[in-house]
Amino acid sequence: MTRKERWQRLLDLLVEHGGLEVEPAAGLLGVSAATIRRDLDQLAEQQMLVRTRGGAVPHGVSYELPLRYRTTRRAAEKGRISEAVAALVAPGEVIGLTGGTTTTEVARALAARPDLATGSPALTVVTNALNIAGELVIRPQFKIVLTGGVARPQSYELTGPLAQQVLGQLSMDTAVVGVDAFDPADGAATRHEDEAAMNRLLCERARRVVIAADSSKLGVRAFARICATDAVDVLVTDTGLPEAVAKAFAAAGVEVRRV
Repeated sequence: MTRKERWQRLLDLLVEHGGLEVEPAAGLLGVSAATIRRDLDQLAEQQMLVRTRGGAVPHGVSYELPLRYRTTRRAAEKGRISEAVAALVAPGEVIGLTGGTTTTEVARALAARPDLATGSPALTVVTNALNIAGELVIRPQFKIVLTGGVARPQSYELTGPLAQQVLGQLSMDTAVVGVDAFDPADGAATRHEDEAAMNRLLCERARRVVIAADSSKLGVRAFARICATDAVDVLVTDTGLPEAVAKAFAAAGVEVRRV
C-alpha cells in the first residue's frame, strides 16, 4: 500500500467512524503505530484532520474528502462510465462539464478519442472546474471556456455570482453533470448549495443533460437539489444499479445506461 493509498484509507475511516485511534487504525492497515502517527501528523499539517491524544477527528463540522483523495474510489466503474459518456458526445459539440472525479474521467476519455484529435474546434468545453480546464487546455483542438468565480479547494470548482453570470450567457449541446446523489423521486443533488446552483444553471443552459454517477450515488438523497429527475435525459452508471431503481428512473423519463 502506497502512502497516498494509506492516507486515503485513513480519511475514509475518519469519515465513516467520525474519529480514529492509532492502534486500531494500524491493525486495519497492517502497518506500525509509528507509521499511523506520522501519517496523522502530516495530514493534520495539511488541515485534513485534527490530531487528538491517541488519534484524530475530522477537521470542522462538515467534512468532505478533497478531490485528489477521492480519485481511486470505484475507479473501475468510473472508467467504464466515463468511456460511455464520452461516446455520447459528437464532434463539434459544445459540452458542459461540472467538477468531480467522474466528470474528470469523462474529460480524459474525450481527450483520448481519435476522432477528436483535430478540428476547429473539435469540441468546445465549458466548465467551472479548474482541474478539468487545466488538463484540456493543452489540447489546441479543444476550445476551453472557464467560468470565473470563487474556487472551492475541496473540488477545484468555481462558484458564486461571477461564475453564474458567465454561465448564464452560454448555450450548450450537452451538460455532463456529476452528483453526490440522484433519486427517482427527489432528483439530482449535491452536498453544497453553491455547487448545486452552478450545476442547475449548467443543466438549464443545455439541450441534453447527462448524469454520470456510479451506483453508490443512486437512490439516495443529498442536501442541495440540482434538478428534478425529469430534467435529466440520460443516466450513465455501472451494473451495480438495482433493477428496481433503474425501472423507477426509466418511469420518470430517464434513459438508463448501465456499463
